[in-house]
Formats: sequence, structure tokens, C-alpha cells
Amino acid sequence: MELILVRHPQPDVAAGTCYGSSDLPATPAALAAGEAALAPLLSEALLRGHRLYSSPLQRCTALAARLGNFTPDARLAEMHFGAWELRSWSDIPRAEVDAWAADLLDYHPGGGETVREVAARVQSFMDDLRQDAVVVCHAGSMRLMAAIAAGESLVQAAAKPNHIKYCEALRLSWPAKSV
Repeated sequence: MELILVRHPQPDVAAGTCYGSSDLPATPAALAAGEAALAPLLSEALLRGHRLYSSPLQRCTALAARLGNFTPDARLAEMHFGAWELRSWSDIPRAEVDAWAADLLDYHPGGGETVREVAARVQSFMDDLRQDAVVVCHAGSMRLMAAIAAGESLVQAAAKPNHIKYCEALRLSWPAKSV
């Protein structure tokens, strides 16, 4: 089964802000540019019968709506960073960031979700897939899905720096489950 994962367009938020699961819109220019760049690849996949899914956050659903009929799925949302949400990364106490780095899988940054919790919901989404899909979501969700599909450990996935650009697409193969 083929998965095409697409990161949302750039959200309307100041650079250096921890925005995680905050429901921010994409900038209009980024949304238009993302649609134009992705339309050829994704239109072809959707014509071949790929099902379209999206994180329920508006920076994702705005792009998905421009691509076609989509199914929102909360399991695709970005990690919730609790009290860190909408704070500048430079304003988050270094000791808290270091505590997260020391326990990447089970630390609750800002009192929010752990990487293990996010991975469990992403895994649940992948386990429920029954056909090829285009998934509009977030860099964190994409990195976890790529790690799961490649058989990598969650620690490896969590430790990788984010190099996924806005509106970048990744193709993955994922075994289909029998019904």
C-alpha cells in the first residue's frame, strides 16, 4: 500500500514559536503556493483511487479541502505541547527542554503528550488503513509514520531533527492489512 504524506503549509505564526497542536491557519500565500506545487502529484494519486485524509487542524484541512473530499482524523494531529504551546522556544526553560531530551519517549513537554502517546495514535491510524492514501498532516506525525513503515525504533524517530519542509511530500510503502 502506498502512503503519500504531505506536511501542511506554513502556519500564520511567528518564527521560533512552539505551536504543536494549536489550531493555526496557514498563511494564504503558503496555502496557494502549496496547492500549486502539490496538485500535479496529488491529483494523479487521487485519480488512481488514493483516499485523502487530513489532520483536523485548519492548516491541514485548508490544503486538503483544495485537493478534494477528505476525511479528518484526530489521530493525525501534531503533538500537544501543553503549556509550551504558542510560547517562543527561547522562553521555554532550558531545564524543561533538557528533561525532554533525556527522556524523548515518555516526557510530557509542557504537561502535554509524550512521543509514545503520539506514536500510538499514529500507529492506530496506520493499522486502520485499507487502501492507498494521501495524508495531509504534520512533520512530527510524518516522521513517526516514516519510522513505523521503515521498522525503525521510536527513539530513532524522535531523535531525528526535523528536515521536512512545509508542503513537502514523502512516499511510503506500508503493508495492507487483511480484512
